[in-house]
Amino acid sequence: MTNGFLERLNRLLVVEESSVARLRATRAAKGLQAARKKLLEHLREIGQSGDLSLIVASERGIVEGDLDRYANSRAMNSSLKAAIGEVAVIERHIDIVANPDKYRTIDEGHSLPKNRKGGLPFDEARQALASHLARLDNMDKSRLDDDEKEIIDARKIAVSSATKLYAERQAKTLGLESAPRE
Repeated sequence: MTNGFLERLNRLLVVEESSVARLRATRAAKGLQAARKKLLEHLREIGQSGDLSLIVASERGIVEGDLDRYANSRAMNSSLKAAIGEVAVIERHIDIVANPDKYRTIDEGHSLPKNRKGGLPFDEARQALASHLARLDNMDKSRLDDDEKEIIDARKIAVSSATKLYAERQAKTLGLESAPRE
């Protein structure tokens, strides 16, 4: 009986694959692909901008848009809301790290080695950036088409850039010449 179920599963997967191939050949699919290519190029520009606030704001916009347009399960809804909360933490810390007096308190509160990475505080912003990067890594493992995976890759590169930019701000605020290597 198990073989019958597996054979049917294999047939259904082949039918799905051929349906997806036919769908990709449609005008609408080609339009979607063109729109995604433009989005990809724009995200790459944002990631290469060197503008921490812009990178974080673009992630906020994407995540809020995903919540509004695509959240179709309780788990996805919860994950996206958590991501929005983490982006808010990053935005708040961008303002805090710009103020040496305020940030000195965070530095002092992260004095134990386990609370530091690369000699800098592993504060809430860096934790949120790491969490967001992990979320994007998990998305990259899901069943997405090539265009969507390229967009995820561009976002991962941008978030990695944001992490480095934030560490540079930490170092500057704390009076270090540059961010120590991790």
